[in-house]
Amino acid sequence: MLNPYLFYQDNCEAAFNHYARILGGKIDAMMRSSDAPPDMPAAPGREKMIMHARMSLPDGSVLMASDVPPEHFSKPQGFSISFTVKDPADGERKFNALADGGTVTMPFSKTFWAKGFGMCVDKFGIPWMVNCPEEM
Repeated sequence: MLNPYLFYQDNCEAAFNHYARILGGKIDAMMRSSDAPPDMPAAPGREKMIMHARMSLPDGSVLMASDVPPEHFSKPQGFSISFTVKDPADGERKFNALADGGTVTMPFSKTFWAKGFGMCVDKFGIPWMVNCPEEM
């Protein structure tokens, strides 16, 4: 099983709350840097940052993430989180919600392979593909 692990620039908690609302996910873990053992203290000013987050999605997949120190953050590129839905109306709703405040790179529409497909980069900088294939 593959599970994406995303790195955020100090907005992991906001991103996961956003995704949980859109995708119907359940946040299973949201550990802050301050939750670490005393022998692993958080860097000053980073106590409230997310050390590890885990979300279960209704289809059984898992999304994980954390905030990374600024010196270790790189803009996400070279991948997309691909999300598959059965119903094109649901796919378009989820796509529009993910794209809100971000950038649409391919509007959600019917294609030769799908009832609906769209690509965007969300407001947190994460690239997404929402796909509703002709046959599931």
